[in-house]
Order: sequence, then structure tokens, then C-alpha cells
Amino acid sequence: MDTNFKTELEGLKNAFEEALSAYLEQTHFEPKILDESIRYSLLLGGKRLRPVLMLACAQMLGGKAQDVLPLAIALEMIHTYSLIHDDLPAMDNDDFRRGQPSNHKKFGEGQAILAGDALLSQAFSICIEECKKGRTYINGVSEICKNAGPYGMVAGQAADLFYQDGENVGKSVADFIVLNKTAKMIQSAVVVPAYIYGVDENIRSILEQFAVNFGFLFQITDDILDVEGSFEKLGKTVGKDAKENKMSCVNLYGMDKARELAEAYKENCLKFLGELPFECSFFESLVQYVRSRES
Repeated sequence: MDTNFKTELEGLKNAFEEALSAYLEQTHFEPKILDESIRYSLLLGGKRLRPVLMLACAQMLGGKAQDVLPLAIALEMIHTYSLIHDDLPAMDNDDFRRGQPSNHKKFGEGQAILAGDALLSQAFSICIEECKKGRTYINGVSEICKNAGPYGMVAGQAADLFYQDGENVGKSVADFIVLNKTAKMIQSAVVVPAYIYGVDENIRSILEQFAVNFGFLFQITDDILDVEGSFEKLGKTVGKDAKENKMSCVNLYGMDKARELAEAYKENCLKFLGELPFECSFFESLVQYVRSRES
């Protein structure tokens, strides 16, 4: 990994972690078990890909990380709630997340559901507060809300659940699931700063296309790692897609085609970055990093 890229990536991640810690220091929930279950999942760590993308995009557009940190926290809360619910027996039924017991394994299914509900509600509370900063923030928050709900992540999860046996799944269904379940929230991370700074619509469109392709790249790589990865590196159960005949790019197309698609989406990402009138070396390195990741 390039030293400059690694330094910048760690710097953005640390900036987010510090902001999240500061927020949680002044925020407490009752009863205690609710507070504990929320913090347990929110502080398990992970790549923090979405907040890093949001902070990096703000800086690329000439702004400051501080301008979007509250919305980055809200976005990570929404992502965390989705992981808690996704791990439940009624959904993906996974006992581990980021190398630790899933929320429902530690606190019980009922408390896990409520922790997810609380995170989503709290994220929207943060979004409402940010809307007080003006019209551009309202536009950005609208993007987050749209992509998190039935026109985005929830729709993707519903389709993924409906087609979980892998039968009658073609390219259009698979693309719908990846676009909504994964790419839409990544799109929020990239496009929200563009709304906040009132970026030209053409630039925003390029950013949207980059984000969608990046989302597909991330998901296909994830599907490949479900076959080739390890629990030690991924921190979650591997081999579930094949074992349960679930919809995945590898199950649908085969490993060789999945790798080809990952390379194609990587090249698409780099192409769209090349169309932007900004210095994009960090994003270019991030694309390469995601394509070659092992965790």
C-alpha cells in the first residue's frame, strides 16, 4: 500500500473515530442495556469506508472534514444498524461481525432489533439538526434518507431476502440488489458533500457514477472473499453464500467472471475519477486498495 495513501487513509479514519468518541461521550441512552448494545456494535470498528469517503470527498471539493463529520456519524449509524439487523437469524443469520459475536448473540435478538432501531432514529435526529444549517444541508440529508430507505438499502435487503435461495436470479435482479443494498449508501457518502457545497450538477453526476461503480466493485470483491477469504482476516463467517446457495456474483457468474467484473468496475471507477477537475489520487489509490483487499 502506498505510504502517502496509507497515511491519509489512517488520518481520515482517526478523525472520524475521534468525532464519534466525542459524540458518544455526551450521548447516553436508557436503559443501560440499550446504551451498551448500541456502543458495542458502533465501536466494533471496521473499515469505516463510508465516513472516510465522505470526509475525503469534502476535502477534494475544497471543504473541510468538520463540515460533514456529523453526517458521517449519521451515515455510519445507519450502516451499523443495517449490519445488526442483517446478522439476525431471520436475515443472514451470522454469529460473528468484525471478529466478535454479533449483537444478537451478545444481547439477544430483541435487544439487537431495538439497538438497530435506535441507531436509525438517532441518525435521523442528527440529520434533522444538520438541516438547520441551510438548504444545501437539506439536499444532502434528503440524499441520505432516500438511499437508506425503500428506494435504496431497504429495497436491496428485501430483494436479497426474497431471492435468498438463489433461484430465478438473473443479472437484472442481482444488479438491483447490489445497487440498492450496497452502492446507494456509498453513493450517499460521495454525493452528500457535493450537495452541501453546491457543486455543479454535471460534476455531481460523475461523482454518482463513480460511487455506483465503486459500490459494485466493493460488493463483488466481498463475494469473492466469501469464497477465498478467511475468518481471521474478514472477522465473519465465510463460505455462507455457496453453502446456502445464496445470490452472489460468484454463484451467479462463476469465479473467473466475477474477477473480470471486479476489474471492469475498477476501471470504470478510475475512468470517472479521470473526468473530475480535482486531484483524485487518494480515491484512485482507494479503488486499487478495495480491489486487492483481503478483509
